[in-house]
Amino acid sequence: MPDPQEQLFEDTAPIISVRNVRHSYKEGDGVKEVLHGINLDFYPGEIVIIMGPSGSGKSTLLKLIGAQLTIQEGDITIDGENLQGATPKKLMCLRRNLGFIFQSHHLLDSISVLQNVQLPLAFAEDATAESSRIEALEVLKTVGIADQSAKRPSQLSGGQRQRVAIARALIRKPGIVLADEPTASLDQKSGREIVEIIKKMAKELGVTVVLVTHDNRILDIADRIVSLVDGKLVSF
Repeated sequence: MPDPQEQLFEDTAPIISVRNVRHSYKEGDGVKEVLHGINLDFYPGEIVIIMGPSGSGKSTLLKLIGAQLTIQEGDITIDGENLQGATPKKLMCLRRNLGFIFQSHHLLDSISVLQNVQLPLAFAEDATAESSRIEALEVLKTVGIADQSAKRPSQLSGGQRQRVAIARALIRKPGIVLADEPTASLDQKSGREIVEIIKKMAKELGVTVVLVTHDNRILDIADRIVSLVDGKLVSF
């Protein structure tokens, strides 16, 4: 049966296209294949949640899409650029145009919230200290935490730190945001606040969100849910 979401986007080119992707890791003296010929498209402005048990390959797939792992077999195309065989420089440029949200925030406590959000603009040729400060404050307003900009991350709650992480992911105005278990360490109230922000950025800013989660509480924000079991798509 055709996927209704793909029918909805039938006249739209996918922003991410995954074709025949296989991936293996060394395990002891052998090799374990964790992705078995994945074929999947993601479309502009949609929120896709990837679910599956531990070891199903969902985080590996997310890292491959984010150019954080080398493609072993198959093709991944992002906004018309094929990652297979791309030079390190090309991959670095592509990663700078993606937004990443992680479970553990990866914020630097030695600098302020504002400076953490400014960091992705450090290598932007057209950015100055003042322009990046203004942009960082603006995106912190978008996620509702601009009033905490002078604090260090350790002074914030878990939900507040995740808001900062989302702001940092948005600072370069990416078309794609990849989120790996963004609510796993949060209580129900904080987790709901975070996914509502993610939903808002997808629908108001046109960002494509690919989100890996075990959290059944947040499935309602998805336009589509993809299930991976033992490295194979079982429903999408």
